[in-house]
Amino acid sequence: MAVKGHLFDIQSFSVHDGPGCRTSVFLTGCPLQCAWCANPESWVVSKHLMYAENLCKWDKGCRACRDACPSGSIRFDGDGRHRLTRETCLDCRTFDCVASCPNSVLKQCVKDYTVDELVSILRRDFNNWGPDGGVTFTGGDPLVQHGFLLEVLERCRVLQIHTAIETSACVSRDIFLGVMPYVDFAFIDVKHMDRDRHREGTGVANDLILSNIAALRASDWGGRLVLRQPTIGGFNDDEANALQVIDFMNTHGLYEINLLTFHPLGETKWNQLGKDYAYTSGRGNVAPGALERLQQLYLKHNIACYIGENTPF
Repeated sequence: MAVKGHLFDIQSFSVHDGPGCRTSVFLTGCPLQCAWCANPESWVVSKHLMYAENLCKWDKGCRACRDACPSGSIRFDGDGRHRLTRETCLDCRTFDCVASCPNSVLKQCVKDYTVDELVSILRRDFNNWGPDGGVTFTGGDPLVQHGFLLEVLERCRVLQIHTAIETSACVSRDIFLGVMPYVDFAFIDVKHMDRDRHREGTGVANDLILSNIAALRASDWGGRLVLRQPTIGGFNDDEANALQVIDFMNTHGLYEINLLTFHPLGETKWNQLGKDYAYTSGRGNVAPGALERLQQLYLKHNIACYIGENTPF
């Protein structure tokens, strides 16, 4: 049986996820659960639902999704409002409710692709990339589906497609170092240098992440590595954390970091997944000039620091 990958999006003409124009492939599954995550639909590998309550026409008498649901997971309360039993939906394989809804209230987050199907899409996009472009695997964390990812990367190598990855590197050493030889460019996230603070914000400690980065630098991997930090106000935007990152980078011969600007654009997705979003009402915003001050600190220590989408490729 052909290996299948679980994806929640494929975006052509991406220009910020690696050199040139690229196709970005979003795989599901993530070992981290960052409280500010912009793509929380990526956490679960299997198919699941998002529910946009504001689009529902329950007040007009629409009950199409309820009538289509084979497991009785959808009901309407006495006030007529739509109610979804998400635990039952995780076992669903048909998602008939999605096709039945005339208002796009329900969305199936994940679609399955074989290696051949995905490679066919990449070959279709090939002429759009230009000489420097290629494919970027992101997510979620693509290393969660390392078996599928490795097969696609091997095919990309045969086709001479430039490959990039965005990852937390929070995976076993064997898997990490087994995949990276097929990757030409990598963004690896370092959310916080303090293991307890890292666990507080992401749900996991950072020991494995940092040790994998160190192991990659000690290997004969010849790709380009840029560390990334989604910079969250009150979490990792302080100088003390930056100095620890600088020390780690200098120790392991790393010289590029990208400070991403926090944005709350994932809030709608959290709501549609029935999750509580912690970064409302301006929480997480970084003070004006703070990123520039951190940039100057990195530059002072001979580390190239890029803000937002200004990474030179």
